[in-house]
Amino acid sequence: MRDQLHEQLAQLRLRGIKAALEAELDRAEREGSPPAEVLWRLLAAEQAHRREQSLAYRLTQAKLPWRWTLDSFPFERQPGVDRGQIRALAGLDFLRRNENILLIGPPGTGKTGIAIALLREACLNGHPGRFYNAQLLLDELYASLADRSTPKLLAQLARFQPLLIDELGYLSLKPEQSNAFFRLMDQRYGRVSTVITTNLEPTAWYELVANKPLVDALLDRLQHRCITIRIDGPSLRTPEPPSSPPTKSPSKSARRSPNSSN
Repeated sequence: MRDQLHEQLAQLRLRGIKAALEAELDRAEREGSPPAEVLWRLLAAEQAHRREQSLAYRLTQAKLPWRWTLDSFPFERQPGVDRGQIRALAGLDFLRRNENILLIGPPGTGKTGIAIALLREACLNGHPGRFYNAQLLLDELYASLADRSTPKLLAQLARFQPLLIDELGYLSLKPEQSNAFFRLMDQRYGRVSTVITTNLEPTAWYELVANKPLVDALLDRLQHRCITIRIDGPSLRTPEPPSSPPTKSPSKSARRSPNSSN
């Protein structure tokens, strides 16, 4: 009978129940558990398995380049970051309000680390997010124009919650890329959250996109419901200074006055 159960569970793809079956049946025989209790434990095992599979899928789809978390972020080395504010953002209320986050600061100050940590937290809490390097995203949008797949790509990108666009800085943009990027932000506006890291203040985006009306419209949508975090601090890529050796206490003889007699 157990072999038949395993075969049926495999056909039904109930992998969580299949993995827990032997232990639960043995426990039921040993403890005389009621059938309803055994069924409940088996269903709980299936539910836990599906949660784990769903989480693994979301983390894979998110394309996180590094396994950074808020616990691994060196807050003590970056005085330009408000630890309390970042911890509050990890509560993900900004996703429920469909607000954007704009992280601005010089290279190496921890913008990407914070953004990836927030994206990971979103995935852990059931949200389908995605990481994109800004240049790769713009190149992908440009390539989609050739085979006319831009609407399909934009629809896919518009569903990520959140979409993390990293290193939006001094890029070389073609007009077609700028237009496609605006279309993406327009589709996401007010519906889902976008997290952007950049070393440029919004006023410098006019140099990035040589189309003032387009930048005006882009910033209007991005900043309407936006949390802006400016990080003005040291680069975290600078090695930590070696810790100073403990200062030795002067010996008893060294503390004695030179005029003291022996």
